[in-house]
Amino acid sequence: MRRVDRLSISAALALALAASTSAVRADLPAEEIGQNTLPFPPDPHRVYILDVDFKNPIAGKVVVVDPKAKRMLGMTTNAFVAPTALSPDNRTLYSANLFYSRGTYGERTDVLVAWDTQTLRPQWEVVLPAKRASTLTEKYAMGVSADSKLAYVFNLTPSTSVTVVNTQTHTVASEVAISGCVLNYPVGKRSFASLCGDGQLLVVTLDDDGKEVSRTQTPFFDPNKVRLNERAIANGDTYYFTTTHGEVYPVSFEGGKAKPQPTWSLVSDEERKQGWAPGGWQALALAPGLNRLYALMHDQHTDGKWEDPSTTIWAFDLKTGKKLGTLDSPKPVWSLQASHDKAPILVATDLEGGVQFFDLATGKHSGAMDQIADTPVLTLAPW
Repeated sequence: MRRVDRLSISAALALALAASTSAVRADLPAEEIGQNTLPFPPDPHRVYILDVDFKNPIAGKVVVVDPKAKRMLGMTTNAFVAPTALSPDNRTLYSANLFYSRGTYGERTDVLVAWDTQTLRPQWEVVLPAKRASTLTEKYAMGVSADSKLAYVFNLTPSTSVTVVNTQTHTVASEVAISGCVLNYPVGKRSFASLCGDGQLLVVTLDDDGKEVSRTQTPFFDPNKVRLNERAIANGDTYYFTTTHGEVYPVSFEGGKAKPQPTWSLVSDEERKQGWAPGGWQALALAPGLNRLYALMHDQHTDGKWEDPSTTIWAFDLKTGKKLGTLDSPKPVWSLQASHDKAPILVATDLEGGVQFFDLATGKHSGAMDQIADTPVLTLAPW
């Protein structure tokens, strides 16, 4: 009897404990995870750093940083080196993600994701044709129209085209063939340009629904004589391209048509003899508030080094093309981005996962953040 009594008492205690625990759990409210909201409009110095993560490209990200406070503000996720663009109204960050049903293989699905820049949460998404270019992210592999109503995604299969997405209806509006041309450089509200292998610029004009209505082609450079870098930088309606040897090729798209402007050089004859030339992944940046262009430069440059990082950045007056000075980075950097305000900050990403900051009003290095990302390839700034 004593054994039975002990077992009964133990069972009763266990039941009582379980009951009391359940009662306590029932009394506790469900825990809610807080949601921070970033200010809008954003501080002009806020930056969005694209991290493709060479070690794990299946799961890249965009890191949002305040360069003044040297503080990380948040993060969004990307997949398989997703091209990313910030809308001109600064409300939405778009990324063209690529997913496989089995993680790294299986059925492929391409998805354009629209991220709210205040909450850093996805607002909506639309499935794209499974064609978007699977290349290391470039600034104009994705673009957004000036009124933020259309988004453009560059496709490579290896034929080339652009998927046009209506951001108001959240639908694919059209696919525009751009055979022999690459990327999409937004032009105004309803056009984009592409750089063609025969040296011409293609400009495609769309209607309000995102469907093609016309196209033009304009000779721009001689591909048999000039090695033009496709990673241009824009200042309003004008884009600035550079050759691997330092000649600047501006082109105006005012009025929706390509109008090549006079070329000029980043290097003097003497500097060219010394081996100076631009290089890096995104080697050019523009500070519209100061009307200046910044170029990442190599000494003893060779053809095989045109994507290598450097510690030297040159500043130029956009009106005259005159060299104004030099910025020295503590670490080799390979991508540049300047803020668009009148007191701009230059952000330069390094290959160790950090970013270097420069106060462009003074031309001084103003700080750094280490290991903010794994492989930061590009930086986007508010418009």
